[in-house]
Order: sequence, then C-alpha cells, then structure tokens
Amino acid sequence: MKPTKRFLGVFSLALINVAAIVSLRNLSFMVEYGFSAVPFYIAASLLFFIPTALVCAELATAWPEAIGIYGWVARAFGPRIGFVAQWMNWMFSIASFPTVLTFLAATIAYLIEPSLAQNKHFMFFTVVIIFWVLTLINFLGMKTSTTLSTVGAFLGTVIPGCLIILLALIWLLLGKPIELDVSSNALIPNWSLGNFVFFGAVVLGLAGMEMSAFYANETEHPKKVYPKAILLSTLLILGISILGSLAMAVVVPKISIVSGVMQVFNVFFNDFGMGWAVKLIALLAIIGSFAGNNTWIIGPAKGLHHALVTGYMPKWLSHKNKHDQPVAILFVQAILGTILALAFYVMPSVDLAFWLVTAITTQFAMAMYVLVFAAAIKLRKNHPEVQRPYQIPGGMLGMIVFAGSGIGICCLCFALGFIPPEQFKQVLTLDNLFLFEGYLIAGLILFSLPALVCKQQSLNPE
Repeated sequence: MKPTKRFLGVFSLALINVAAIVSLRNLSFMVEYGFSAVPFYIAASLLFFIPTALVCAELATAWPEAIGIYGWVARAFGPRIGFVAQWMNWMFSIASFPTVLTFLAATIAYLIEPSLAQNKHFMFFTVVIIFWVLTLINFLGMKTSTTLSTVGAFLGTVIPGCLIILLALIWLLLGKPIELDVSSNALIPNWSLGNFVFFGAVVLGLAGMEMSAFYANETEHPKKVYPKAILLSTLLILGISILGSLAMAVVVPKISIVSGVMQVFNVFFNDFGMGWAVKLIALLAIIGSFAGNNTWIIGPAKGLHHALVTGYMPKWLSHKNKHDQPVAILFVQAILGTILALAFYVMPSVDLAFWLVTAITTQFAMAMYVLVFAAAIKLRKNHPEVQRPYQIPGGMLGMIVFAGSGIGICCLCFALGFIPPEQFKQVLTLDNLFLFEGYLIAGLILFSLPALVCKQQSLNPE
C-alpha cells in the first residue's frame, strides 16, 4: 500500500522560515537605535520580506522543476541572465561567509580572551581556518554535512536568543537601571544618512525566503496554508529580531557589531554573579554556530553547479568527487572567501571590516533579488496559462505592487552600501574612506566580472 504523503502545516512551514532567516549576529546592528529600530524592521518586512516570500512562493509552485534562482530567471530572460542571477546568488553567499564566521570567531575570543574580538590578526586567521575546515567537511558528502547541521539552529540561535530576552526581562523585573529610552519619542528614528545606511543591514537580515518557498508545494492547500505561514513567520522573525535587539539595548547602549551578543551576556551574567556562565554560553553558541554555518557552505555551491547546463562556466568547475560533491566549486569558494576576509587587514578596525564585507554581501544579494522580482513580473505577463498553486492576489497589478516594492527597496539598499555608517566617522579619515570605497567597488567588479564576460561553451555529454 502506497504511504500517504505527509503535508507541512502552517506552524511547520513558519519554523522553516525562522530557521532559514533568523541569526543572532544581525541583532547587534540595531542596538544603538533602541526603540527607533522598530520602524526599520516593520518597513523592511512590509516592503521586502513579505514581497520576497510571496513572489518566491508563486515561482516555486508554478515551476517546481526550476530548482531556484537560475531556473526562474532563465525562464524569464534566457539562460545568460539566469546564469548571472545564479552567480550573484553564489557571490552573495561567499561574501556572507566572512560576516557569519566573524560572529563565530568573536564568540571563540570570549572563551580565550575577550579583547581578541578586536584583534585583526586573530579574527582573520580564525575566520579563514573555520571556513576551510567547513569546506573540507563538505567534501565528505551530504550525510556527514547534514548530520553536523541538524543541531545548528537550536543551539546557535534559539537558546541564546531566548536567553537574551529572558535575562532582559529578569533585569527589568529586578528594577535594575536600564540604558534603553522607552519614551514615545524614542520610536522616531534619526533619519540622517549616516544612520539610515543600517536599513540595508536590516533588509539583508530578512533575506532568505527563496529557500523556504520550495516547501510551498509540500502543503496540501498552498493558497490557504502559505499566506498563514508567512504571517506567522513574519511575527516570529520580527518578534525575535526586535525583542532581541531591545533586550541587548537594555544594558549596552554602545555595542560592537562583531561581538555585541557576547558583550551583552557578559554584562548580564557578571551582574548576576554568574561570570562562569559567559564561557558556557560562548561554548554553546560556538557549537551551534559551527553546525549551522555548515549548511550554507554546500547549498550555494550545489546551486551554481546546477547552472552548468548554461555552458557559461569553465568545465573544470564541474568536477565532483566520489561523494558526488562539487569540490572544484567548493575549493574556489573557499579561496574567494579568504580574499574577502583580508578586509580585516585592510580596514583600521575589526568592526569596520565587518561592515565592509556586510556591504558587499548586501549589494550582491540586492542585485540577485532585483532579477528575481523582475522575472516574476515577466513570467506572470508572458505565461498566464501556467497553473500556479499559489498566486499573489490582485492579478497583474498585485504582482507589480509586491515585486515593484521589492525592486525599489533592493535598489535603495544597493546604493546605501556605498555610505559608511555614522558610528565609523572617527576611524574614517579621508585615506581610509578612499580605501573603504575602493575595496568595495573593486570587490563588486572583480567578483561580478566572470559572470559578465564569459562566453557560452558547448557542453558535450561525458
């Protein structure tokens, strides 16, 4: 007897979205804003997060065989543009590795000596070593990789995130002094350009819905289940992000964007006479973060390998090992990530280096999403006959409104990436500013060039 297919429910689908998007490393960006961070999160959710979720759900359910970014964009604009979109997705992932691993390296520093989190030599070598170790683990096959990744979200995000919020509540209940301004005026952001640039980091922190969209077909009634799951996951993701940032702002008004989470734990536990717990939570976060980061090493590499059907990539990049892993792509990925990590040596501070790589990551991500939103509009117009188990409501106008808002926000965040945040004014001399912009522009050009100039080759079957 054929087993009955088990469908995902609203709560299961919402948790998939939370696991794909929420990360503690993003909380530090908005701590200095206090309550004024709330409008940033709400705007990013309405104008980017929800449109991304809905657009990707329609594309994933209409073309389930497309296997993601390349398939969607190629159907709309042809294989060449589809390959460019997939390449941008790969570059977005590579650029994000140093920022993700910097959080892990800063947590390791708290086990050894907290001041090491601002030591560029320690941060560079720790990030690079972890990157290469994770790459080699993925050479061993998906079973080994998946086993390691299963504990990541729970240990590295759920426990520390909930603990920060719980400790802040205890702090408030005990009547201890707080650094957070809770007045109504505090909800109004400072709209100076130097502060507004952090909006790009908030948007980047809500990226990733294209991954969970593939599960829309695993629901019994996509038109009913998926919108409810999006609403629930939006509330959960915003709740964790906003409450987490505010919980940190309760005790630390000025924070390092690299090691901020551990700074907050240090204040909480030392005040409660539990200094020993700082190293315990650091160890827990290291194990969880190491496992969670492992997933992101192989995913983008496999996505790019799928784009080999275009013929735009050099054939040697298609090499796989006996475990069917794309080792050539993984190897190149690790080299490019190492080059990006050199920002720790180039920039005058670890925090500025972290922000620089974050800016590059944001710009690659926004370029990719622009192509995805544009593809959704064109496919709705050119292929109205295709059955869409989930379809954005409102007809063509609804699609233009949702995808159009996504395109507008992506273009804004791309431009904001060139502006350093106001908090780095003291270290950004004129020479350092030119260095910042030069590294950013050179990184964008050099990492985009292969996708733009390579010519299509014939692919002979082996």
